[in-house]
Amino acid sequence: MRKRAFSLLITSAAAALAVGVGTTAAMAATTWSVSPGGAATAKSGKTILKDTKTGTALTCTSSSSSVTLKKGHGLPGAKLGTITKLSFTSCTGPLSLKFTVTVNNLPYYLNAVSYSSSTGTTKGTITGIDAKLSGTGCSAIVDGTAAGKHNGQVNGTYSNSKHTLTISGGNLHIYSVSGCFGLIKTGDPASYSATYTVSPAQTITSP
Repeated sequence: MRKRAFSLLITSAAAALAVGVGTTAAMAATTWSVSPGGAATAKSGKTILKDTKTGTALTCTSSSSSVTLKKGHGLPGAKLGTITKLSFTSCTGPLSLKFTVTVNNLPYYLNAVSYSSSTGTTKGTITGIDAKLSGTGCSAIVDGTAAGKHNGQVNGTYSNSKHTLTISGGNLHIYSVSGCFGLIKTGDPASYSATYTVSPAQTITSP
């Protein structure tokens, strides 16, 4: 019985290893095409950063970024694009307080994860996010797993036909809160939502 159990264990482990190797190989085999690539800008109208636990939101009237995209074919999805500049305009938070947003740890990276040929859209992530919020009587850090880790991440969907990048979801949290009247709290999860128009228009596909 022990011999049979040991044999089953070895067989199961081998099967699991084969699946893992197959999955890794499949991910490694995914390549991307970008045209025209190179330097681009991405501009958004209203952006919203929300403490999803308290519902408190920080709203900016616009946002602008400078992006460099790889170009050509057979490209890896990781770090397909690099965000070198990112700014926010006219930001207001709880009790109509005015805020400034200071972006830390640039560059951030655009990573392609999956492609839908039927909709012409690419799903991916933006990684490396770390930002400071500063206002009268209220300041905080937005990051991923802890302040100063520089590992904040949001999800994004890029549309070839609309040449827009729509941001949502991710792992953002709020840290190092000072003041803020209890409307945002250290450790609270946060969401960021915005839609950026990319210029010149890019076409991103995966075979």
